[in-house]
Amino acid sequence: MLNVQKNMGNTDRIVRVILALAIVGMYFAGVLPMGWAIGLFALAGIFVATSFMSFCPLYLPFGLSTLRKKRA
Repeated sequence: MLNVQKNMGNTDRIVRVILALAIVGMYFAGVLPMGWAIGLFALAGIFVATSFMSFCPLYLPFGLSTLRKKRA
């Protein structure tokens, strides 16, 4: 497994998982047509994967991190 430095805080991770669950819920509720569902399922999968890894590759080029700063 790759050893990557974490750049996502707990709140960021929780929001991503909730959004992924909302996408799945909207599909099963019949709100999303199949064309949209395929694309949004891919996005939901990315949200869940990045949440479990605590790492978002899109944050790297911008130097972003949602981790809390450690107090000295």
